[in-house]
Amino acid sequence: MRSELSATSTLFEANRARGAVRFDVHARDGATRRGALHESGSLRVRFPSPEDQGLSGVFVNTAGGVAGGDSFDIDIAATDGARLTLTTAAAEKVYRTPGAAAQLNIALKVGAGAHLAWLPQETILFDRARVQRRFDIDLDEAASLLLCEIVVFGRTAMGERMQQGEFVDRWRLRRGGRLVFAETVRLDGDIGAKLARPAVAKGGAAIGTALIVPGDEALVERIREASESFSGEVGISAWNGFAMARFCAQDAARLRADMMTVLARTGAALPRLWLN
Repeated sequence: MRSELSATSTLFEANRARGAVRFDVHARDGATRRGALHESGSLRVRFPSPEDQGLSGVFVNTAGGVAGGDSFDIDIAATDGARLTLTTAAAEKVYRTPGAAAQLNIALKVGAGAHLAWLPQETILFDRARVQRRFDIDLDEAASLLLCEIVVFGRTAMGERMQQGEFVDRWRLRRGGRLVFAETVRLDGDIGAKLARPAVAKGGAAIGTALIVPGDEALVERIREASESFSGEVGISAWNGFAMARFCAQDAARLRADMMTVLARTGAALPRLWLN
């Protein structure tokens, strides 16, 4: 029996998805052009809509989702003066697992005068999913960044809720080589009970973060002017030269609507896939 379990475990490990994307973009003759691109495993990036100045990219996970033990790595560099917007073809689903957590590692580097917008669609966690995600962001002092993430703890429209599992989200932001923001969110064990607490999510099933660099009090006030239109809870503040908006809502649709309202106030152009 032990040998059969060991063989099953070995087979399971061998079938874990691995994927990596690494590329850079450059400003040339007033337009942004892609440089060297490396893809491996089940992760791909496509550039469907050439633009006059900026470049848009769409990530595609051909594995059809993320399962325990999977590992995905993204490494992007926008060099001086380049403009890049990134999104995903669909919401990313993280499935239940009895084993190791999935690993998602994202490294973003933005040069002087460059702008990077990281705007993926939602990450949906199923009950008993386990995932550990890491963002390492390196900005030049004269770079700009818009980074938005939405995490959904179960598809409420389908009557699903995440009750047990693990979600670890580590963010590190450096600007001009100086660490200006560091945060690690950890939810594990009885996640459903923790989200039900008034001081955590008050029963909400979706959370989100928008990180805006540069950001100041004028931007904060501009976003707060739209507060009466929010369906969920939204908090916004600015410090260390950037602004951050936090979102919490009962479901993904409400949070997505709130996120779109905030992004409109920043002047950001949403990817077409967000509008379908």
